Amino acid sequence: MTPTSPADDLRLPPVAPEVLAAAVESLTSRLRKKLDAAIEQYAALPLAAPADGLDGVAVRCGEDAVVTLVPGPGGAVTAEDQARCSCLLAPRCLHRTAVLGCCPLADPAAAPDTPSESPESAAGAEPSAPVTDDAAEEPEPAAESVAPTPAQAAAAADLWAAAAAALAAALLAAGAVPHAELLRAAHTARLADLHRAEAAALRVVRGLRSARARHGSHRTADLAAALRELLLTTALLRSGPADRALFGTARRAYRPGGALRVFGVCREPVLAATGYGGVVTHLVTEDGRWLSVADVKPGGPARARAAGTAPVSVGAAALDHAALSRGGLLISGATVSADGRLGSGRGVRANPVPGLDWQSGPLAALFTRPLADAVAERLADGPLADPEQTDRLRRPVGCDLLVLGAEADSVLARELDPATGTPRGPLIHLIAANRHPDLAHTANLARLAGRPGLRIRVLARVEPDRATTLRPLAVAPVPGAPATLRLPAEWQGRADLGYDLLQGTHLPSAEECAAHAAPVGAGPDPLGDSPLWRVRRQVELAVAGGRRALAEAQRSGTARSDATALRRTGFHTAADLLSGLTGEADRRRRDAFGRLGDPDADRYAASWLAAALHLTAAERELVRTTWHI
Repeated sequence: MTPTSPADDLRLPPVAPEVLAAAVESLTSRLRKKLDAAIEQYAALPLAAPADGLDGVAVRCGEDAVVTLVPGPGGAVTAEDQARCSCLLAPRCLHRTAVLGCCPLADPAAAPDTPSESPESAAGAEPSAPVTDDAAEEPEPAAESVAPTPAQAAAAADLWAAAAAALAAALLAAGAVPHAELLRAAHTARLADLHRAEAAALRVVRGLRSARARHGSHRTADLAAALRELLLTTALLRSGPADRALFGTARRAYRPGGALRVFGVCREPVLAATGYGGVVTHLVTEDGRWLSVADVKPGGPARARAAGTAPVSVGAAALDHAALSRGGLLISGATVSADGRLGSGRGVRANPVPGLDWQSGPLAALFTRPLADAVAERLADGPLADPEQTDRLRRPVGCDLLVLGAEADSVLARELDPATGTPRGPLIHLIAANRHPDLAHTANLARLAGRPGLRIRVLARVEPDRATTLRPLAVAPVPGAPATLRLPAEWQGRADLGYDLLQGTHLPSAEECAAHAAPVGAGPDPLGDSPLWRVRRQVELAVAGGRRALAEAQRSGTARSDATALRRTGFHTAADLLSGLTGEADRRRRDAFGRLGDPDADRYAASWLAAALHLTAAERELVRTTWHI
């Protein structure tokens, strides 16, 4: 083994879920009991290049045990022979399985030769299905009910049972063996073409691994959302005919797009929980359609930073992502996926053309539309839509804002009326699109927050789970406004907040901004003032502490107090569902002789799902309300 140095930037490659599940299953029961401790121990070991010169990583786990991972062409370990150990018990050894358990989970469809590409960023985001570069004539799936095959119904029931058992036992306390059981069931679902259920299961496992690793990005609410999606999808699939969308799709198909002229809007760094990093450059066509070009491969923050200036792969165009984000392309033979991703097939040709600023062409209308109307359109899909197919929600919105100051993790602002330039509407919170310290988002927002009275033009993504909250991707000066940004000429009128670092010279003075500042003014917050936090507390307690924790809340009277408070404020359905959940948590079955038996995990999971679904729908409705105050 050759010792690694910081310059080597070695990282554990992503591992296919089925490879990890098979490795855990091959262990004896004695070794399985040691697996969690071994994963924690091996995660701290240094990485080295393999002694045989192969392109991979090696981990020395003991005197005679060196685990070598040699990923396939797609950058992920997708076959069992790509993970080897030098010990005598290999491949059914603890060393090999524990090292695989330290690796991030790969998107299963990314193997073996095409990495996933995703416009989503770090915390809990998954790459989408893999890219097929050549156009595929494939009809859009019809909105109709389809009866699952016996194999699909059995796979859905198996995945439901695994998730229900993990929920009852305390999801956050689950170790590597329960994770592997979920991965095994997810792989079975994949083989049965239940791709949406499989993706949901992988999000649950990634969330669990993030929690066990104590990642700063972990949120119990995100894990609860992933579990809600998994239980909902499998419950509907195992109960009979279901909407075709519940089955999901395995691959992103590209269809002919003809001749296109596209203009760059901004770049967004990608850091995915699956170990992939890169960039997505957002584009708009002459008729206002949103498209994108991605470069996402295995790697971390360094990969995401470097990809911002990497060459664009569409039609061998002589542009990098930085130039494309401020320029344009004339494309012939274009191929476009359903979610707006441009393909790079053999027949695609592209030539650079001049770009557009944000004050002209298809982007100009984006900044004259009332923000509340644009947000309402983004939130129209509702909270129960497939997380893999939320293209409308991810589409950016544009607005002119007056910066008011800072509050906790956000920049406070109000929308500026395009006609008068005066503040209007609710108090808006701007939060970082990605909080990783190696990216520029957080530093840029801190600099903007330090200039109350600053006027900025913002392109942002709507945050659906927080009141009046945006995640800005790029900023620009407000045309003709005082106290606005002064960006360098080479930036061509806008700054990508993930890549371009704002400096003091890019901002007006504090005195100039203060002359145009406005009072903050809190106003009502239907989401923050609602008692739904009582439901969320119990829903998330079930995830963190399991059935036993909810049963204790029922016995201590806390759950009954929460239900009473909900009824007193008019949330009767929420109160009934909460009472049903905590009551079911405390219910034990008795056999014919009156002896206590094992509790019913199915009924408990169904009660939890009902409460979680109602909570999500009610909170989303309140979020929509906050934008119209």
